[in-house]
Amino acid sequence: MTETTRTRRRGPELEQAILDAAWAELRDVGYPALTIEAVAKRAGTSKPVIYRRWPSRAALVVAAWATRRPISEETPDLGTLRADLLWLFTRIAMRMDAMMSQTIAGVMAEAFKHPEVQTFLRERMDSAPLSKSLWTIVDNAVARGELSPVVIPRRVLQLPLNLLRSEAIMCGTPLSDEVLGSIVDDVYIPILKGLSLSQ
Repeated sequence: MTETTRTRRRGPELEQAILDAAWAELRDVGYPALTIEAVAKRAGTSKPVIYRRWPSRAALVVAAWATRRPISEETPDLGTLRADLLWLFTRIAMRMDAMMSQTIAGVMAEAFKHPEVQTFLRERMDSAPLSKSLWTIVDNAVARGELSPVVIPRRVLQLPLNLLRSEAIMCGTPLSDEVLGSIVDDVYIPILKGLSLSQ
């Protein structure tokens, strides 16, 4: 890539080139061997340019992952709370399968060591469409009479991601239909029903 080409790319175009390069590097060498220097070389840019946008390797990888399999904000009404939750949990599991359990474990390990990575991950979780999808699913269940009106605490909203991430790290991906069904039936629906009864 020529120097002239490099200087022309700015804003979203440059950021997408970096994210594409990060994802390609992740696929080629895996998370432990991934370096910002290698991503910069593949994207035809420099390390400072990347660090101005993402404070760490983990932040860059999470951002690149988010562009691979975005969760659609259109949440279908499949007729039952269980069917809707299985649809959502399956989509989350597909994203985790795309990221690979090794990468998830590596990102989480960096989060333990670096407060800025923890902050980045919290912000990503709070702004993710997961919460919106869950609220839509619960509202549909209330409208059908499956649940009484319920207020869902923040940690309960984040629980599907935490449960599935734990399964992916401990057992690997892809997660089976049996695992997803068990998490929905044995954990998440009982929690929602318990919250519904207590309010």
